Amino acid sequence: MHVINLRLNTAMKASTTPALLVFLLTSSFLSLAQKQGAYNAIYSGIPWFDDSGNVVSAHGACIIQDKGRFYLFGEKHSDTNNAFAGFTCYSSADLYNWKFEHIALPVQASGKLGPNRVGERPKVMKCPGTGEYVMYMHADTLGYVDQYVGYATAKNITGPYTFRGPLLFDGKPVRKWDMGSFQDKDGAGYILIHGGEIYKLSDDYKSIAESVNKSMTSGFEAPAIFRKDSIYYFLGSDLTSWERNDNYYFTATSLKGPWTKRSFIAPEGTLTWNSQTTFVLPVVGSKETTYMLMADRWSFPKQASAATYVWQMITVSGTSISVPLYWEAWQVSTTTGVATRVKVGERAIENADKKYIAYSGKWQNDTLSVRSANEKDASFTVKFKGTQIGFSGLARPDGGYARVTLQNSKGKTILSSVIDMYCKYPVLTLKFLSPVLPKGNYIFTVSVLGERGNWSDKRKNIYGSKGNVVSLDKVTINE
Repeated sequence: MHVINLRLNTAMKASTTPALLVFLLTSSFLSLAQKQGAYNAIYSGIPWFDDSGNVVSAHGACIIQDKGRFYLFGEKHSDTNNAFAGFTCYSSADLYNWKFEHIALPVQASGKLGPNRVGERPKVMKCPGTGEYVMYMHADTLGYVDQYVGYATAKNITGPYTFRGPLLFDGKPVRKWDMGSFQDKDGAGYILIHGGEIYKLSDDYKSIAESVNKSMTSGFEAPAIFRKDSIYYFLGSDLTSWERNDNYYFTATSLKGPWTKRSFIAPEGTLTWNSQTTFVLPVVGSKETTYMLMADRWSFPKQASAATYVWQMITVSGTSISVPLYWEAWQVSTTTGVATRVKVGERAIENADKKYIAYSGKWQNDTLSVRSANEKDASFTVKFKGTQIGFSGLARPDGGYARVTLQNSKGKTILSSVIDMYCKYPVLTLKFLSPVLPKGNYIFTVSVLGERGNWSDKRKNIYGSKGNVVSLDKVTINE
């Protein structure tokens, strides 16, 4: 998260009662009337649905593997304000299909993670010495003026976690903002702080034993470290509020440094494929290890419904790492560790095909042969028989929010989702893919919501979209 740039507008500073907060959070979830089928890949930049058909809400996340299963911990959000709403826990056997376990750490009755506070970037590690699971987080006020690194503990990986307060170093809290964690091969645990600071944890993981590396640059938030052989890679982001930027990295052969600044993680100008890093997961297999970049595609203010995830394979060669290509869909074997790119959809329907696509409102041919509309409630509808449907569109500087609805043959809405069509640069990309459904007849509708993501910093600079445009490149269907 960005402290120099305050990510709150005046409406977000209003107090919210716990009862109202629960209602808002529950109502922001997407819902399906039936159990969904299995996903077959990792899909970046689109909403994901868990085993109950609800949107996966786990931002600023980490993943740890325990007893052959992957556990995802992240920030739960609402579409109404930035207040702490709890840290979620999901589990998966394959990294594609996520089971919601529960809220691992809920909003506290009062105190540093109580109502109308900020809780961000939860990171969980298992302490080798005690067998306890320890969660670390950034706790703060809504105005980002009372920050510290806190921690919570649990006997079971899924929790519930008990909040213990600040993580102390020489008897004092570490009053910093964006943070991450790293566990080395010898079991030693470390806390990472924006600017490049690294702290080594005590043997029980409940306090800081040593300052390992001092701040080495300004900014450099969203810190994450991974290790391959004898080289450490330290990833981070510039300070640009909720906007994306070209994340970069340092390397060293010791956590104490010296650290050498290298380059951008992704091709310059892609803004890290329109995302901000949060964690790197090594998927260790019998044939190779795939290093998976986990990143967030924020969508302020609709962080619950429209913010998504960008998970990509990192190419590692000596001191060089990169994510040279953006894979919309890919598979990684948890057995062999081998990653493979896959195709999205069996059948494509182009936007000009009026036999299958019915338009309502003012749609026009636009850049790169897409069809676009910015009139509120303008929509396109596809009636189809199959098991899965999605669409690609042009994300763009004037892109707005779209409403996606899916109805069954009886006209009952079984899914409703909000999609963010904004990007600082224009790019054709997958914007939505439904969960796998029982084979049948469905009605798929995408409409212009007439809203867009905008936010301001402390200096009242306005960021985000310049318009409400929704566009269609093609519809993809699995039959």
